[in-house]
Amino acid sequence: SRTVVRESLRVLEAKGLVSARPNVGTRIRPVHEWNLLDPDVIEWRALGPFRADQARELSELRQAFEPLAVHLVAAQSSRLPEVARTRMMELSELLTEAAANSDPVAYQRADAELHALLLRATDNRMLEHLAAVVYGALEITGVRPFGCTPEAGSDQHSTLVDRVLAGDGPGAAEVLTSLLS
Repeated sequence: SRTVVRESLRVLEAKGLVSARPNVGTRIRPVHEWNLLDPDVIEWRALGPFRADQARELSELRQAFEPLAVHLVAAQSSRLPEVARTRMMELSELLTEAAANSDPVAYQRADAELHALLLRATDNRMLEHLAAVVYGALEITGVRPFGCTPEAGSDQHSTLVDRVLAGDGPGAAEVLTSLLS
C-alpha cells in the first residue's frame, strides 16, 4: 500500500540512502552520503555484492581507533583502577596459556575481553560506541571482530599490556598496530 511505501522511503531517507522531493521524485544518493555506521545499512551492505569492501573498510577503521585508544589508556595508566590493571595482566597470562595449549576458543575469549577492557579504560564513550558498532558490523559481515591470532599474538599482547601499564602510549599504539596488521 501507499502508506508502506511512504514509510519505507522515510526510513531510507533518514539513513541517507535516498532523497525524496515533491515534483522531482525519489533519487538514490551517492554512497558517500549514506549513514554507513547505521546498523541497518551495515547489514544491507553485508548482504550485497560489496561485502568484502565493507569488511576491509571496517578493519581499517578499527586499525585507526584502537591504537588511539591504547595510547589514551597508557597516558593515564597511573590513574587506572587496580582491578583493571590486575585484569589486564591476568588476560595477558591467559592469552599466553591459550596459545601454548592451542586453545583458539579460550584465546579468542581472552583477546576480546582485553580489547574491550582497553576501550573501556579510555573513559571515552564515543570510542566505546564506535568500537561496538564496528565489532558488531564485522560479525555481521562474517569477519572475526578480533583479528589477533594465537600464533602471532600472545607475546605481543604481553608487550602491549606492559607498555600500557608503563605509560608508554606511543609504544602501546605501535604494538597494537602490529597486532591488527
